Amino acid sequence: MSRILLIIGGGIAAYKSLDLIRELGRRGHTVTPVLTRAAEEFVTPLSASALSGQKVYRDLFDLTDEAEMGHIQLSRSADLIVVAPATADLMAKMAHGLCNDLASTLLLATDTPVMIAPAMNVRMWTHAATQRNLATLREDGIAVVGPDEGDMACGEYGPGRMAEPAAIAEAVNGALRNGPLAGKHVLITSGPTHEPIDPVRYIANRSSGAQGTALAEAVLALGGNVTFVTGPAAAARPSGARVVEVETARQMADAVQAALPADAAIFCAAVADWRVENASDLKMKKDGSGTLPALQFAENPDILATVSQGDNRPGIVIGFAAETHDVIANAQAKRARKGCDWIVANDVRPETGIMGGDENAAILVTADDVEEWPRLSKDQTARRIAARLAEELS
Repeated sequence: MSRILLIIGGGIAAYKSLDLIRELGRRGHTVTPVLTRAAEEFVTPLSASALSGQKVYRDLFDLTDEAEMGHIQLSRSADLIVVAPATADLMAKMAHGLCNDLASTLLLATDTPVMIAPAMNVRMWTHAATQRNLATLREDGIAVVGPDEGDMACGEYGPGRMAEPAAIAEAVNGALRNGPLAGKHVLITSGPTHEPIDPVRYIANRSSGAQGTALAEAVLALGGNVTFVTGPAAAARPSGARVVEVETARQMADAVQAALPADAAIFCAAVADWRVENASDLKMKKDGSGTLPALQFAENPDILATVSQGDNRPGIVIGFAAETHDVIANAQAKRARKGCDWIVANDVRPETGIMGGDENAAILVTADDVEEWPRLSKDQTARRIAARLAEELS
């Protein structure tokens, strides 16, 4: 049974923290709540205490609490500190080492791992100051869950909703799990890339990003730390991973380089081989003459080859090959050409339903072997790959 110190910040999403206490309790964790003054405007200490079965801490200068358990001891008595919701104010205090109440003092005095679930108005979330603070917290090793995109209590729509309690609880389980990938940094790319033709049109493919998300969740479940670089995929983003959103192949290449070094890299994204070199800044219009636009193409960066053959190469590099014919031969040739360790190949002819579907029929190609796996769900395929990766890294 793990001990969680749950810091509840002062935002409308605080009501979700009561559900989070339930979710963590169902998973066998003991939860000690800490409420900020602002949080008490949304939830009561009595409700948090009733759900957790534990005393609720509120005041830095409560002499009784200081005698029984000083704030430094309290900050270090847990296996994990979770801040949910993590407001813009709390994130700013954490990033700059400020402490003027119990919650911020606990966070500064601790050497316990910390996970935050941000929640705020979309404009506050996208503000440059918040993004700077977020980058600082990630560099400091703070795990981040969410935020989700959706309707706001203020009537706006966009990123800033606190992740759902079940997703946070699963991320907590992943963070606490002492699995075979504990302490390992795994870089995963996912989804399609969009290559602009003009401001409203682009070239893309049918990748849903489902296999990439499943891989990230499988690695997280084995205790790994995941940087998840994704194009504009339909699939949900993995809770507990550091998520980097990109659009084009060149943006993905830059994000991958920025995420290195890593112990392993899994390149699951369906990256466009070419981009439109003469993309228009204005929407292309038909003029009635029947003249078609002349699109000129240029090659995109070869991300897999660059990382496989680079100076900052991860210990294990895994590529994916989506093929419509000669699947094994093409995968073997790709592995040799790119210089990666493994290729996970699949037949993506339309009749297979694999690209954009819920299942995969993977073929694992290594330097010495070819393994044809049965048709499995993408979650099952991901777990097999993650387990093999853990064996290799051990």
